[in-house]
Amino acid sequence: MSAIPAELRFAESHEWAKQEGDLIVVGISNHAQEALGDVVFVELPEIGKVFAAGDAAGVVESVKAASDIYSPVSGEVVEVNEALSGEPEALNNAPYSAWIFKIKASNAEGDLAKLLDAAGYKAAIGE
Repeated sequence: MSAIPAELRFAESHEWAKQEGDLIVVGISNHAQEALGDVVFVELPEIGKVFAAGDAAGVVESVKAASDIYSPVSGEVVEVNEALSGEPEALNNAPYSAWIFKIKASNAEGDLAKLLDAAGYKAAIGE
């Protein structure tokens, strides 16, 4: 089990968010990748697409299930991790460094404040 990085914020739907300047980097938690099993495909959101916090933004498919990825913040997708197209298992191998997309948040402070901190997320998943 990998430690939950203290600098990340978490959605209850198991996405993590990390602020980098005016961008929010989004990925899935270790708990999520363990529940999914071996990830075999990632459907990335379109660059330029605008999401509200909580909107389905993509899909992660594993050998067991397909699961929506929800945007933890509102804003516009400005970059996607194309490397996941050829190496989706990066989400299993390094869930906290294998990001899925970056979003230019329209209300970063407000949206991030609604997410769980590492301790809150740990409690939410019963660790």
